[in-house]
Amino acid sequence: MTAELVRGQNHPLSQARLEIRVSAGAPIVAGATLSDENGKVHGTEWVAHPGAPTLPGLEVSRQAAADHRLAVDLDAVPEVVHRVSVLLALPTGVGGPVRFGAVAAPFVAVTGLDGSEVASYTITGLDAESAVVALELYRRQGAWKVRAVGQGYAGGLAELLADQNLPEAGLLANGINDAVAQGLARSVPAPPQGDRSRQQATPAMGPDQGGTAPTSPYGTQGASGAVPPPPATPPYGGQPPHHTPAAGYPAAPADPPAANGGINYSHPGRQNTAPPPPAPPVPPAQPGQPGQPVAGDATGWSMDERLYNQVWGMFEDLARTTAAYRSAVDFADSRMEKELDQVLSDPRSRIGGQGDAAREAAQAKHAQLVDQARATLDRDLAQLTAESDVVEPALPPAYARWDNPVWHAYRVPMETPMALRLGDLHLPESDPLRIPMLVRLPLERGLWIDSGTPGSLDGAFHDSHDLRRLALETAVAHAARLLAVHPAGDFTVHVIDPAGSGAQALAPLVQTGVLAAPPAVGAAGVTEVLGRLTQRVDLVQMAVRGGASESLPPGFDTSEQLLIVNDFPHGFDDRAVNQLRYLADEGPSVGVHLMMVADREEASAYGPLLDPLWRSLLRLTPVPEDHLADPWVGHAWTYEPPLVPPGSQVLQQVLTQVAAARRSWNR
Repeated sequence: MTAELVRGQNHPLSQARLEIRVSAGAPIVAGATLSDENGKVHGTEWVAHPGAPTLPGLEVSRQAAADHRLAVDLDAVPEVVHRVSVLLALPTGVGGPVRFGAVAAPFVAVTGLDGSEVASYTITGLDAESAVVALELYRRQGAWKVRAVGQGYAGGLAELLADQNLPEAGLLANGINDAVAQGLARSVPAPPQGDRSRQQATPAMGPDQGGTAPTSPYGTQGASGAVPPPPATPPYGGQPPHHTPAAGYPAAPADPPAANGGINYSHPGRQNTAPPPPAPPVPPAQPGQPGQPVAGDATGWSMDERLYNQVWGMFEDLARTTAAYRSAVDFADSRMEKELDQVLSDPRSRIGGQGDAAREAAQAKHAQLVDQARATLDRDLAQLTAESDVVEPALPPAYARWDNPVWHAYRVPMETPMALRLGDLHLPESDPLRIPMLVRLPLERGLWIDSGTPGSLDGAFHDSHDLRRLALETAVAHAARLLAVHPAGDFTVHVIDPAGSGAQALAPLVQTGVLAAPPAVGAAGVTEVLGRLTQRVDLVQMAVRGGASESLPPGFDTSEQLLIVNDFPHGFDDRAVNQLRYLADEGPSVGVHLMMVADREEASAYGPLLDPLWRSLLRLTPVPEDHLADPWVGHAWTYEPPLVPPGSQVLQQVLTQVAAARRSWNR
């Protein structure tokens, strides 16, 4: 049961690994100080803030935002620390509110890693204050408790830090505000050569394209359900470079400076190779019992990264345990077949019923081996299911299904996440266990939402009209999620609907006003949009290659671009098809992404002209289909699209917030 605290009230903490979730009506800065048993903060190295977000057992946000998640591991906090104070402040010099009395009362909740709320506190009574000590976690007789504090400071962050007995409080406050202001600037450096070279690699082929499938749904996405294998190093290639190490943490290499202020559409976490900190400790299991699953139980510099890596691990575990089961069954089958062949080839087995006895013995051995393999598989599936039950509710919006309650508390983010959910994956032996299909951002390949007849409909029948409508609805759901997980002004969506046939499915995007312009119709609309985007790719490529990004035209939109093409190839001539191929090949490296909604069979009328386009995009389906393959044993994974539940208003609510944030950002 959640304890709703009032100022001065405390509550015991039974868990060591916690999240502190902060929600406010405007972007705020979140930080924390560590102090000893006398309440003394020993120096700036005992303060976690956006410029230095990690301390032993503690990690705070690196950006001003209306919502924060602070990660706390009380078992990892040094023994000399007896108090962790959570600080909130309004950032200065960014044009926002200057006092808490002008915004909604901040809400702070202490939760377990599974999202269960332990204690909450609404900080009321603030007026002229621009900084506040929200709450504190403190040791008392060997146990930890949380206390609601709500102590505000009209003098802002400098006064708050001075009250914590920090002699350099003013300098530290200025440094924190500078770090926040630099983050809000959203400068984008030139793309590293390593990332661009991956764009030019020859895509692998999926099983539905007549090729083998040495691919995985968790690598860089490849063609038509085929994706390159995962990296040998942990996903993301190490920690994001923004983390400043504190005592007990290894130093991370700094970001390389941007060449002449270029444009970078690659995630900062891909730009260095230092390993992330180890996974947080997990409570030991009872002898003979599996360990208790915990959300975020993986390596990573942030909770989102730990959850991503944990989902990746679940995918690998399911692939391997299923492969082991299938291998064991194949061995049992071959062994029984061999023994039966021996029985049939031996004339003595025909005397006195020896043959029947030998056959029964062989079948009994076969059943025993299969039962043993199934028992092992069931044990592993039970552990993975228990882990999924803990992880799924703890996922942030970018990783969560549309029916996850996290969307009800959605706020437009201040920074782009590391990955995005494109649907779910499962195997026949593991139904109903679903593994989220997460892909890294920014997208390195476009998407092909296939509106043609699927190879597997899971027993359902869909006519061609239903499939076309469902395919475009799937594309809208993907586009809505991409808009929702990017900061306002960082992602722009264009739509080409030559015949206007997708008006109903496109309504959520059109009516909320999140599109850059109304959907383009007719041959003239196709020509105008494709010409504008290909010109954009040319301009950015020339600017990046020449190291002269500052020479881009004034007011040039540097946000990432997504083009949704419906009802292809209607309205497209050879020149337009070549422009699409150009956008698919060259666009992702300069922030232009393609999402095709089309029937492969109808598009085949263009012959080999379209083959490179088809192979360069990741094929997804609007209905479940087993067309994705992994690189280890070639499992055929069933993909399920991330559709919005029937009757749900979550898509409309999220897009309305996105549209409002875009309008505010454009002012």
